Amino acid sequence: MKLEALHAGMRVRHPQYGSGTVKTIGEQTADIRFDTGDTRTMAPEPGGLEPLDAQLSVSGLSRPLEGFVRDTVRSVLAELGLGPPDEPVPELAARWHKGRLVLHPANAALQAKEVPVEVFFHKIVMMRNNLRLLEQKINAHPALNDSEKVEMQQYVTRCYGSMTTFNILFHEKEDQFSGAAD
Repeated sequence: MKLEALHAGMRVRHPQYGSGTVKTIGEQTADIRFDTGDTRTMAPEPGGLEPLDAQLSVSGLSRPLEGFVRDTVRSVLAELGLGPPDEPVPELAARWHKGRLVLHPANAALQAKEVPVEVFFHKIVMMRNNLRLLEQKINAHPALNDSEKVEMQQYVTRCYGSMTTFNILFHEKEDQFSGAAD
């Protein structure tokens, strides 16, 4: 393994000393604290060091693959305004599968609008996910004081209350909206 591929905090494996963590990196050597408690200074290439975790190199950046993928997925989902990756999509109640939502205007001369219930349900779930994201951003916002955060949270809570109308679409009760922020 080349010295340039190492970074502080990286987990490595040595054929003789086992697993360890890179503590510091010098011009020719690196200090590695092994899981046995020993700290050794060694040149990584002739020393037989190998990365302990799968690695990915992007534009010269080398870091554990699992962390890179996890951070990338979270960033993409946040950019798209979707919920966290581990958040399950709720199931549509069975009686609504393949159903259609039909809106009839008061004026009979106008055409009715039909929407598949699955499409409508998906939009409701997206609204809920966006409200959750908005809550997180309000709570983490550095420029808002506590009273401003509470005031904004009240608007989010009112939105949740308004959305209780759509609870009939959800299969599981715990997926339904409540009058309070989730």
